Amino acid sequence: MTSRTPPVVLSIAGSDSGGGAGIQADLRTFAALCVFGTTAVTAVTAQNTTGVRRVDVLPPEAVTAQVMAVLDDLPVAAVKTGMLADAGTVDAVAGMAAAERLPNLVVDPVMVASSGAVLASDDVVAAYRRRLLHLATVVTPNVAEAAVLADVTGAAAADQTVLARILGERTGATVVVTGGHAGGPRCADVVWHAGEIQVLARPRLATGNTHGSGCTFAAAVTAGLATGAGVLEAVQAAGEFVHAALRSGSSWRLGAGPGPLDHFGWSRPEVGTGPAGTEA
Repeated sequence: MTSRTPPVVLSIAGSDSGGGAGIQADLRTFAALCVFGTTAVTAVTAQNTTGVRRVDVLPPEAVTAQVMAVLDDLPVAAVKTGMLADAGTVDAVAGMAAAERLPNLVVDPVMVASSGAVLASDDVVAAYRRRLLHLATVVTPNVAEAAVLADVTGAAAADQTVLARILGERTGATVVVTGGHAGGPRCADVVWHAGEIQVLARPRLATGNTHGSGCTFAAAVTAGLATGAGVLEAVQAAGEFVHAALRSGSSWRLGAGPGPLDHFGWSRPEVGTGPAGTEA
């Protein structure tokens, strides 16, 4: 039996004590897709499925030290950012990206809650626009985040195609405006890539267990890039992975609010039983 050394990926993101999103979701995604996950924690949140109770932000120097410790020792093939809690951290990450230390950078701009509340301050949004987005290989905002980054209001703020085109033309990155929070029977991710728009649509699943779906999607794109997939191939595969994880975990009852995804397919019949003979 031969062994294969897995590609290494890095997540620069916040910690979710409830385990549904953030670095915890990233690590599960990386493991499910057979890449070795490393981390740099930007903030520690006290949260569960019902909401965030507290956020403790790490200083940019602490984030940089974690990133450099990983980069100085491990062959990182792709990097994903999640919650970058202050403008100093955005600037620090942008500096490392500009120095070509963060290959295949996937930026998931975690700045708008599911309720629509803006979590990022104006200076954080400005730092994303000014420093970071144009250094990314892929940017994966949801509709609300894309509208904030594009500085668009009115009807255009809900138009995924308009938002993807604006951000793509401004940054040069591949932009995926995810459609998980939109309505309708189909869930569509709108992709701007090399000047063209593509729509990747799947049937919308009847599930309330969606916590961490955006983190999972961006992490799956990162894993794909690390294994040598092209950008569009990685985006397509990531959407399929998230759809399968949503479907598999749709019957879970973990917590009083929106629950997590089933990253490992524990609920699929072919997986069999869990530990000690319990139903997976």
